[in-house]
Amino acid sequence: MAVSNTEIKIVPEVSSFITQPRPMLIDGKWVQAASGKTFPVYNPATGEVMAHVAEGDKEDIERAVKAARKAFESGPWRNISPSERGRMVWKLADLLEAHADEFAQLEALDNGKSVKVAKAADVALAVDIFRYMAGWATKIEGNTIPISGVTAPRSTFFAYTLREPIGVVGQIIPWNFPLLMAAWKLAPALSAGCTIVLKPAEQTPLSALRLGELILEAGIPEGVVNIVPGYGETAGAALAAHPDVDKIAFTGSTEVGKIIVKAAAGNLKKVSLELGGKSPNIVFKDANLKQTIPGAAFAIFFNHGQCCNAGSRLYIEQGVFDEVVEGVAEEAQKIKLGSGFDPTATMGPLVSDEQLNRVCGYLESGFSQGARALTGGKRFGEKGYFVEPKVLVDAKQDMKVVQEEIFGPVVVAIPFKDPNEIMPLANDTTYGLAAGIWTNDISKAHRFAARLRAGTVWINSYSVFDAALPFGGYKQSGWGREMGHEVLENYTEVKSVCIGL
Repeated sequence: MAVSNTEIKIVPEVSSFITQPRPMLIDGKWVQAASGKTFPVYNPATGEVMAHVAEGDKEDIERAVKAARKAFESGPWRNISPSERGRMVWKLADLLEAHADEFAQLEALDNGKSVKVAKAADVALAVDIFRYMAGWATKIEGNTIPISGVTAPRSTFFAYTLREPIGVVGQIIPWNFPLLMAAWKLAPALSAGCTIVLKPAEQTPLSALRLGELILEAGIPEGVVNIVPGYGETAGAALAAHPDVDKIAFTGSTEVGKIIVKAAAGNLKKVSLELGGKSPNIVFKDANLKQTIPGAAFAIFFNHGQCCNAGSRLYIEQGVFDEVVEGVAEEAQKIKLGSGFDPTATMGPLVSDEQLNRVCGYLESGFSQGARALTGGKRFGEKGYFVEPKVLVDAKQDMKVVQEEIFGPVVVAIPFKDPNEIMPLANDTTYGLAAGIWTNDISKAHRFAARLRAGTVWINSYSVFDAALPFGGYKQSGWGREMGHEVLENYTEVKSVCIGL
């Protein structure tokens, strides 16, 4: 593995964007933090500061929530027809698509991922969710309800329901897919008619701020979307606890999700959470191994393993264990580490020094408890936050590397003998976000999919996402669902209306 010196040239629009201190978006205007503070944004490929961003705090959240409340209660947004809302969201998708190269480079600079991958996955999926949700703006409907007539003749009443926007929404997004997570949050909330205060992750605020410029260009009224970068302990905490926020939507770690829930209790605001995972990826001996081995490698190494749904626990039936783990290790050895701007690199750096230390700490824990690395096992290079992809074996079910979310390119491979013993092992986790099954027996696939306690089960595939496909977790992996029509439950309230005739 080597870091290449060949780099894709940064386009002038991106260069200009990052060289100027970036303000925050409040009430349709780009403003500095009330404190005047900024914070640095680091390039994870070099560890160097590449930009400065306004540091939002409690006072800035207060201003943003006030703007969002005004836009919801008395601004033009509440009087815009669903059709017009949908057209604005669709226009935002068009603008994002037109600036795809720019956003792909911002993601690569901010997060460390490949420019090529960011354009093909992050930007493309973000465009798709805006278009998908734009169509739902005109399809948020109520129902007529027949009254049973227990307390009065049913003919004397007419009853129906309205599905209305929930109000002012606080949205806190993570650093692993900065643009895509912003789109997952903004698209349904806008289509439902809500107003929003968005707090991007402090590690990766750039693409959200650039998206804010497109939001204004799309004609979305002032105050409807406010973007306040800052730290979780200050800006995020103030948003979660704010008494005039009707709903908080959070994507991030389970530990922080629990803090969000406590903060939201003050006014009992609605909460949706998309949290961590420790997803089992199960390989049966009848699987097509030519498909399974690269699939299992992709499940853990995509996005440098920084995926909440990563297939980080690889359970392999005994008869094919050696072949599969050796194959996944060979796939790991083929990976070339490099900057997201290196067209030959297939894995970039982790997002931050903190994340690098976290991953390396888990590796030390695994090795101290007896796990062994078939490949990788250490930090790579002297500059940036690079770490080698790793395949661990000789692990036991109770080890930290098996039970806890590492959020890096580390997979733990464990053999099993009897297919009937795999479900207790696969479900032996506090998480329940995703899972994978690899088998040529379709009946077996359906039986085991039904028994997995996970919000998504992929069969002979992994990490397949679509705007129409709901995503979310069981157990401590979260509350509610992203995407699909189910996401509208996160951003609407149901009102019953009963009329005496």
